[in-house]
Amino acid sequence: MKYISKSVVLFLFSIILASCGPYSFTGASIPEGTETFQVNFFQNNAPLIEPGLDLEFTQSLQDLILNQTNLDLVKSNGDLVYEGEITEYRISPTTATAENTAAQNRLTIGVNVRFYDRKNDQNDFEKRFSFFFDYEGSAQLIGTQKEVAIEEIFDRITQDIFNASLANW
Repeated sequence: MKYISKSVVLFLFSIILASCGPYSFTGASIPEGTETFQVNFFQNNAPLIEPGLDLEFTQSLQDLILNQTNLDLVKSNGDLVYEGEITEYRISPTTATAENTAAQNRLTIGVNVRFYDRKNDQNDFEKRFSFFFDYEGSAQLIGTQKEVAIEEIFDRITQDIFNASLANW
């Protein structure tokens, strides 16, 4: 009896696994025949310039796509092309104290992205992506706190760009 129940469970498990088919845990839906991508340099055109932000963003987007797909990064003639510019880097107060000082500040970064799918131009788009990071009004956005803020914002923006361009759900 034990042998029959183990066999039935193993058989059912095999059928379930076989019926699932290929699945991407990142949600990427890469068009057939697409093998390469390129990320052109995202120039910082924001009114307030943060040095090095442009290179850091460009590399963050490249790293995300490399880590979540099997596409190869190329410098030119990529099947998928990402380009654009950083359009916003702004620090603004979000709440005030009774003494008319900022209780909380917000760093907002915005990026304009143009995406081109050379295999299917119906997938092309131009969109603006932005995200923010809130921090204490008494704190200065320097050092480690600034690095954490920028990393968190870039994680969110690059994932949103990835989802808009490669995740069709």
